[in-house]
Amino acid sequence: MNAVSTTKAKGQVYSQSFGKRLVTDFRRNGELYILVIPVLAYFIIFQYGPMYGAQIAFRNFRPMAGIWGSEWVGFQWFMQFFNSPFFLSRLYNTFRISFLSLVFGFPAPIILALFLNEVKSRKFARTVQTITYMPFFISVVVVAGMLINFLGSTGVITQLLAPFGVPARNMLDNVNYFLPIFILTGIWQGVGWGSIVYLAALQGIDQEQYEAASIDGANRWQQTIHVTIPGILPTIVILLILRMGQMLAVGADLILLIYGPAIYDVADVIQTFVFRQGIENANHSYATAVGLFNSVVNLTFLIGANFLAKKASSDEMSLF
Repeated sequence: MNAVSTTKAKGQVYSQSFGKRLVTDFRRNGELYILVIPVLAYFIIFQYGPMYGAQIAFRNFRPMAGIWGSEWVGFQWFMQFFNSPFFLSRLYNTFRISFLSLVFGFPAPIILALFLNEVKSRKFARTVQTITYMPFFISVVVVAGMLINFLGSTGVITQLLAPFGVPARNMLDNVNYFLPIFILTGIWQGVGWGSIVYLAALQGIDQEQYEAASIDGANRWQQTIHVTIPGILPTIVILLILRMGQMLAVGADLILLIYGPAIYDVADVIQTFVFRQGIENANHSYATAVGLFNSVVNLTFLIGANFLAKKASSDEMSLF
């Protein structure tokens, strides 16, 4: 009994001491706590709050009846999607676009950062940075309008390519051109902004390593291979893990604005399919089920990529 009482007393003392520490810390850093409140409110309202509506995927949702008043149907909508003729084709399109975007788009900011790091003229480097950053701040609607105007049957790019044997037709309606156009647009719009993280990582590399490599006779290319890339490798792995968590989250907003029925076979992805089912067809339960499946697959890729990174390297190259 005495031992139990002593344990409880220690727990109460620890609890009180923690509370006192929290109050003391709040008094010292009250401004920082206040700054965190809007961030917490954002995640609670817009990230965690909508999770409540995920149960629509398991109900035959009727807006007039509300979520709890709608009939529970279990995995009916999931099975309907898995058995539909659109499942494999949309899943294949999504993985295909995401994989090609990963292969060609992910290394692009790394290459740009390495290039800017080797440039001796800071003025030239800043100019390149400014030019490559600008497309990121262009609205996706404006980008879609540019593509429609430039790649239409009378567009500038179409007319310039006509002498080289490219038919003077709308290039966005050609199934052979959609993937290159989409991937190149993504690289153009995100390469500058994506290089910021790598440029910051490059600044953290110990300059003495370059001096030691130079003394050993290593040229600039060898220094890049053996010093620069290993120095930013943890950053590359972390961003790659995060990118793997978005394997099925391709740029559906741009696709919706530029594609049409003529290229549905190659351009229609899971997210655009969700949009048509949920918004155009008002089949909210079906769309939610497909969207939930999409999120689960992304989470699986994220956990799997993090697991492989942890097994292949140290904990510094993993998220958790």
